Amino acid sequence: MSLEFDEFVLAASTADLSEEPAAREHADAIEFRMDLTDEPLEALENYDGELPILATNRAAWEGGEWDGDDEKRLEVLAEATGFDAVGAIDVELEAIGDDEIGTDAVLETARERDVSIIVSAHDFEGTPPRGEMVSTLTEAGKYGDVAKLAVTAESKSDTIALLSATEQLTYHGDTVATMAMGEAGSHTRAVAPVYGSKIGYAPVDAADATAPGQYDLETLSELVTALN
Repeated sequence: MSLEFDEFVLAASTADLSEEPAAREHADAIEFRMDLTDEPLEALENYDGELPILATNRAAWEGGEWDGDDEKRLEVLAEATGFDAVGAIDVELEAIGDDEIGTDAVLETARERDVSIIVSAHDFEGTPPRGEMVSTLTEAGKYGDVAKLAVTAESKSDTIALLSATEQLTYHGDTVATMAMGEAGSHTRAVAPVYGSKIGYAPVDAADATAPGQYDLETLSELVTALN
C-alpha cells in the first residue's frame, strides 16, 4: 500500500496496530510507532488492516523510546519496508549522512521498494527563527519525499513563523509537513494544512498522545475538514 502525499494525509499514531479498525473512519494511514512496542516486526507481519502504514522507529535522542543501538534501530526500520502494508517510513534528518549507522542504506532500500520517505526534524526546546526553519525543511527535502518539522511553540508569533515557512515552501513546490507542539501550538495541527502541510498526526484516543498538544483523531479530522 504505497503512501502518496499529493493531498493531506491524516495519520493515526499508535503503538498498537489492533487500533486500526477504530481509526478507519477518520484516518488515511496509521503511523506505527515501532519504538513504543516490544515486537514491531511481528506486529507488522500479523497486520491485516486496510489502512497503509507509515513506520516510525524514533530514537531516544529525537524524542522517541528506542534507547539502543542506532544501527540496529535503522536495520529494523529497513526490514519494515519489506511489508506490503508499509507505504512510508520516517527517518530523522540528524541521522542522515552518518555512515556508521547505515542511514543511506535504509533510504536506498525504501527507494528500491517504492516506499515513501519522510525526513523529520524536531525541536523540543522552542521554535527556531523562520529562516532557520525554512533551511531545515529545505535540507530535509533533499533526501525525502516529505520534509517534516515539529517545533515547540511558546507564543503566537512562533506559530505564525512556522505557518509562514510552510506556506513559502509549499508555494515553491516543496512537500512539507509541519506542526507546533505544546499548548500554544496545538491549533497548528488543524491550521497548518491550510498553508500546505501534507501530514497530520493524532491518536485514536487523546489519552494515548505521542506528542505534546495532539488532538484526538476524530477531533483533528473534523477540524481539518472544516477548515479545508
